[in-house]
Amino acid sequence: MYSRYFGLKEEPFSIAPNPRYLFMSEQHREALGHLLYGVGVGGGFVLLTGEVGTGKTTICRSLLEQLPDTTDIAFILNPYQDAVEILATVCDELEIEYKDQNSSLRGLSMALYKFLLRNHARGRNTVLLIDEAQNLEPKVLELIRLLTNLETDSKKLLQIIFIGQPELKHKLAQPELRQLAQRITARFHMEPLSLEETRAYIRHRLHIAGLPVSQELFSAGIVKNVFNRSGGVPRLINVLCDRMLLGTYAQNKTAVDKATFNKAAKEVLGKKFSGRRALGNKFLGKVLPAETKPLWSVAAAVTGVALVFILGFLLFDQGEFDAASTLPIAALSDKSSAAQVHDAELQLSASSSVQTLNLPTYASESAALSQLFGSLGLPQLSGPSPCEATTGSGWQCRRMAVKNWQSFIDVNRPAVLRLVASDGTESYGVVSSLKGVSAQLLFEGQTSSHALMTLGQTWTGEFAFIWQGPDGFNKPIAKGERSALVTWVADRFALLDGQNSGLSEGVYNDALARRVTLFQQQQGLDDDGIVGLNTLLKLNEALNRAHTLSAPLRIIAAEEG
Repeated sequence: MYSRYFGLKEEPFSIAPNPRYLFMSEQHREALGHLLYGVGVGGGFVLLTGEVGTGKTTICRSLLEQLPDTTDIAFILNPYQDAVEILATVCDELEIEYKDQNSSLRGLSMALYKFLLRNHARGRNTVLLIDEAQNLEPKVLELIRLLTNLETDSKKLLQIIFIGQPELKHKLAQPELRQLAQRITARFHMEPLSLEETRAYIRHRLHIAGLPVSQELFSAGIVKNVFNRSGGVPRLINVLCDRMLLGTYAQNKTAVDKATFNKAAKEVLGKKFSGRRALGNKFLGKVLPAETKPLWSVAAAVTGVALVFILGFLLFDQGEFDAASTLPIAALSDKSSAAQVHDAELQLSASSSVQTLNLPTYASESAALSQLFGSLGLPQLSGPSPCEATTGSGWQCRRMAVKNWQSFIDVNRPAVLRLVASDGTESYGVVSSLKGVSAQLLFEGQTSSHALMTLGQTWTGEFAFIWQGPDGFNKPIAKGERSALVTWVADRFALLDGQNSGLSEGVYNDALARRVTLFQQQQGLDDDGIVGLNTLLKLNEALNRAHTLSAPLRIIAAEEG
């Protein structure tokens, strides 16, 4: 109703779990990481809990988008079922055929087991995801536990994810469910947002909906009031902000004021959440009686008046009548996204391949890498190609190709993305950091914010990043290996642990393998004891010797030796 009035492409505060609006706070990143890790380990249960409205289902939807195409998913939204019904629902979700006479626990289990074996033989994974899992009966939970017994000699055939409210943790703590609780391989509990996260959350949703950065709908004081009244619960924030915008629209104002906030809070959250001062009930320029109808009623009346004018235009075809002229300038502007406003202000000249997306990019990878190295205060690369030479002191450039943004986020380094437009034209964008689900692009010393969804329209999945690694590292380091690389790794762990000497000199022994495995477990990596690129990247972060996507670019002193 109010979207066009504020220059928005859509309503920003819908309570539907739209992954496009997922706000990636630090805990949201960690929650999604736990889920992805749990699915990746291949077996057991993954548990995500949180209070009502904290974003569990949205995280879940985002997870589904991140899973590879070789994954089959059974998604159960209604857990109020008995054991047979749950099993039948799983079979239906996976499109497993079974005859009515086989719709017993035994018949359905056999049908599911045969499907899982066929899926495994074809190289496919199967995931069962249950939302509102706190409503599952103990007998049903025990049945679900037994489903994880479906396995081969080397792998569980079914990965199970529980999404639920805090009482699910208490239910799983019951003695009769201890076998299930012991099989949980990853768990995370969602907390409400902090004040700063609430501010960023509101700004993020408005940005995704297309609000120009030059326009302010919520003042700092209003945001603080929203946080206090909602307790930082995203769903309550959405409902409250939506009602405030509706009331502001009904009053023909351009920003939310305190009176509108108090009125909206009272309607949405009840009297116990209402403001300290009585409302003036001033709408549309005149004082209304105490029994004034809710904001949506006022908005409906305004909409009705607008429809009369529009109908008049359609019926009488008066050429000089322009309905659009009654809207604010912001609503008529073609530049309705934050990225467009940034680019207009900076007057950046992007290559013609991404002109329509207004992305500040470089025509060559070499120029983009020079910008990234220059921002770090590092010597420029030299060699046959930009990413095939080191700069000394361990600084290296490395290329990778991934399938999704989560894999890029896992690397967690500023990088140069390879972009290819629909006409085949190639360009390169320098990502200096991430804020929520937006990337900060660096161009000629200036940064601008762009949604990952926008970048994804032309990103090939290829990128180059800069990191400090050991010279000669070109393959994982495994137990039993003898090389200077082993000494390098052992020395770094000694530095991390505050020890004078490493656990090994030149030989990857049992002691170093145990230390590596423990570190991998702490970082949520595969705890195989093999030192690969991901382990080295996390080790650099632990030693505070890395530029990351979550912090501004800063100069890091070169390592000694």
